[in-house]
Parts: sequence; structure tokens; C-alpha cells
Amino acid sequence: MIERHYFRDRLLKNFDFDFGFCIPSSRNTCEHIYEFPQLSEDLTLALRCRRLHTVYQSAELPETHQMLRQTVRDFAEKELMPLAAQLDKEHRFPAEQVKKMGALGLLAMDVPEKYKGAGLDYLAYSIAVEEISRGCASTGVIVSVNNSLYLGPILKFGSEEQKHQWIAPFTSGEKIGCFALSEPGNGSDAGAASTVARLDGDEWVLNGTKAWITNAWDASATVVFATTDKSLKHKGISAFLVPMPTPGLSLGKKEDKLGIRASSTANLIFEDCRIPKANLLGQPGMGFKIAMQTLDGGRIGIASQALGIAQAALDCAVDYAEKRMAFGSPITKLQAVQFKLADMAVALEGARLLTWRAAMLKDNGKPFTKEAAMAKLAASEAATSIAHQAIQILGGMGYVTEMPAERHYRDARITEIYEGTSEIQRLVIAGQLLKAYRG
Repeated sequence: MIERHYFRDRLLKNFDFDFGFCIPSSRNTCEHIYEFPQLSEDLTLALRCRRLHTVYQSAELPETHQMLRQTVRDFAEKELMPLAAQLDKEHRFPAEQVKKMGALGLLAMDVPEKYKGAGLDYLAYSIAVEEISRGCASTGVIVSVNNSLYLGPILKFGSEEQKHQWIAPFTSGEKIGCFALSEPGNGSDAGAASTVARLDGDEWVLNGTKAWITNAWDASATVVFATTDKSLKHKGISAFLVPMPTPGLSLGKKEDKLGIRASSTANLIFEDCRIPKANLLGQPGMGFKIAMQTLDGGRIGIASQALGIAQAALDCAVDYAEKRMAFGSPITKLQAVQFKLADMAVALEGARLLTWRAAMLKDNGKPFTKEAAMAKLAASEAATSIAHQAIQILGGMGYVTEMPAERHYRDARITEIYEGTSEIQRLVIAGQLLKAYRG
């Protein structure tokens, strides 16, 4: 049996960063026991796990994940929080910070080590995205898109050759990827792709426009969805890997957004864009399936981003309320303020538990579509509500850029829209719920 501190000692041996700890470079495959004093020895032994992504039976995160959380929190507080307002104001991509996150393994968290990833699990990914987003929501979505929307489908559906070509170079922070599903006319109807691809000899030729593409101006590759057989409707959509830049692919204007302004958002315009036949991801007609399964994982990432925004807003509100004096005492003495803080904390903790549960189900190979939708819905609506209440607690100071509360409010709003609106999440949840009852 491996001792409780095995993972901690292993982590410390991989120390390579000045914040105190470093993310381990690979997923440990040795047997490890979590201690449960209240259980018999036989039952405790039955809970032995071979990987970090076991179903966690204790009331706290495993020690490795706690250390990861602190590592990323330290990084965010030192490297992201001091710059977040300026990055937002200048609409500036945090290139230097992205490279540092790549060095920490944060851009390819659940990618195996043989493809130059960190080899961790999806719970670790969720924790990391939350802490990054607490420091800077724009940076959080950059990390989320590269991990779950770009690398995710290639890792699951790509050939071995594609994995080495399209994953390995995108783990260090030198390059990032993007995901091109949405179009100007299809909105939430992902099956109505008007972008088309036709096979011409040994090349695919793409034509059409993709809209609202996060990381568009900074990406070096994209996963694109295009119709290859219109007669099959959504079953005629295929997925492709497209390098950026490449002839026939141009970028639209960088959108001037309400929030997450340090991440670029733009259209991708394909005009007789030719790519090798080998750049097809999966089989012809698998595109819709690839997109839907990718979005399931992506929703855990956006839920985690929303948690980070919500935590930052709550932190801001509590810090201000403790210092703000009214009627001779800090306003945290006022019952009205205490009730707001209590409601904010309950919404945040509930959404966090839903998000971690979805991540752990994914790690264990269990169905998680409903749980990911629940997590995304709960976390995004909690983030918007908590950011709103934070401004109310700050009063006039919450409405000016001198304080971060207004930025949290602006950043939170998008989490209810992208990677499936709140309305789509409710449809997914209801569909899964009714399917289970009818079954």
C-alpha cells in the first residue's frame, strides 16, 4: 500500500516553479488508498483506486487536487489578477501568461504525457479553470477552449498521427487552437451548418462562414464543422482540422464585446479553402456527434469559468463590506447584507458541487450529458446573480472601473450564452430526465 503522502512527495519532486508547487507531469497509475477511519479495513481496501480519476469517497478533494488548486491560485493571484483590468481595457491577449500556463501544463491538462500533456483528469481541469477565471475570466476561456474544444475532440476522435501533429504543438502555450461550429444563421441549431466541404481529389475544399469563434485572432489551428452531404442533414456534417493561417481562410473583424475582452472573438471565412484529405477528423458524417460530445465536456469548462467569476465577485463583495463603515459599523453587521452574502455563497457552493460531480462522472467513463448541462446552467446563472448582488453591495463603487465588480458582472453574462444557452441547457436536462423516466 502506498502511503498517504506519496502523491505529495511525487509532486514536490517535480518542483519547477517559484510559487511553491508544480503540477505533476503525469497521471500516477500506482495503487493508492484514501483513508476512511469510519470504515472497516476490508471495505477500505475495496475502495482502492488505480488512477486519480476514481470516484472520490471523502468529503474533501484528494490531496493532489488540493495542491493543484493552491498552485493555480498562487499563479492567478500573482500573474493574472494584477493585469486583468488592463487586459480587459486594452482587449489584449495575455500571450506571456499563456506561455507560463503552458509550462505549468494548464493548456493540456487531461492530455496524456506521450502527447506532451499534463496527464491529469477532468476534475483537475475544472479546478484549474475556476482558479484561472477567478484571476482573469478572459484567460479562463482561452484555457477552456484550448483544453476542451480544440484538444478534446482530437484526443477522442483523432488518429494517432493526427494526435501527434495537432495536439503536441498546442500544449506549451506557443500555439493555441479554436473550435468553429457556430454560424451567423444557425445559432443554437448546430445541425443546420451551411458551411460546406467537398472532396476534390486528395483535398477537401471548404466554403462558408463560422461566427463567434473564441481565440480566432490568436489561434494556430481550428476544428471546423462543415456539411459534406446535405441530403443527410445533421448526419451529413463532418469535422476537419484546419491550420491557421492557410490560403482561403480569412478572419473577420475582432468583436468589441461586453466582457471577456482579452480573448479574441471573430468570424472565420472560408473561400475555396483547401486542406489535405487526411485532415478529416473521424469518419465522414461524424461531425455532429463529435460536436455534441465535445460540447458536453466544454460545458464543464464554462461552468468552471463561471465559478471563478462568481468566487471573484463574492470575494470582492465580502472584502468591501468588511471595510465599508455605515452607522458606526462595517456593513457586514447589517442583516440585509448578510442575507445577500449567504444567498451568494449557497448558489456558488451548489454550482461547484454540480460541476465537480460532472467532471468526476466524465473521468469515470460514466454518462455525464445531463450533469454537465446542470453544472453549466447552475454555475452560469449563479455567476450572473452573484456578480449582480456584488455590485448592489458595493453601491456606487460597484459601478465604476476602479473596482473589479463591474468587470465580473460583464464577464459573467456570456457564460449563460456560449457553449449552449441556458435555454438549451434546460432542454438537454429535461430530455435526459424524461428519457430516464420513460426507460
